[in-house]
Amino acid sequence: MRSVEVFKTSGRNPMRSWYKIKNPLRVALNFIVIYTCRFLPSLALKNFLYRLLGMKVGKDVSVGLMAMFDIFFPELIEIGDNAVIGYNATILAHEYLVSEWRKGRVKIGANVMIGSNTTILPGVAIGDGAVISACSLVNKDVEAGAFMGGVPARKLKSDGA
Repeated sequence: MRSVEVFKTSGRNPMRSWYKIKNPLRVALNFIVIYTCRFLPSLALKNFLYRLLGMKVGKDVSVGLMAMFDIFFPELIEIGDNAVIGYNATILAHEYLVSEWRKGRVKIGANVMIGSNTTILPGVAIGDGAVISACSLVNKDVEAGAFMGGVPARKLKSDGA
């Protein structure tokens, strides 16, 4: 299951007052850096810039073009050594709902492969060596070595098969 902190709100939806949750200047800086990284071909430069924002990025991580990370809480994202994040993947550390908002740490283990156009929701942990197929929605924890895919992501292949 996902591990998220829940913040209840009253009245209007919490997205209308996002500026009270995180400093707008910090969000603007995060947005500029993360959006710029979407187009950078240099993997080393991307990883350096992500680390400046507080993300924990392991050695030899490869982030594909157009990948998008959470602009509010990039410091809650951790990517293990030798992981590959596919083209246009989205990794979120927060989410807004009608009467609450949530945030949670996202931990991607070592040697993980995340397929293109995959979305990972807040509070998810993906174990070492897991593979997530393209166009998947990861809304719960993934065990080490699992092969997952679909919307929502489910196990596609048993161990040893």
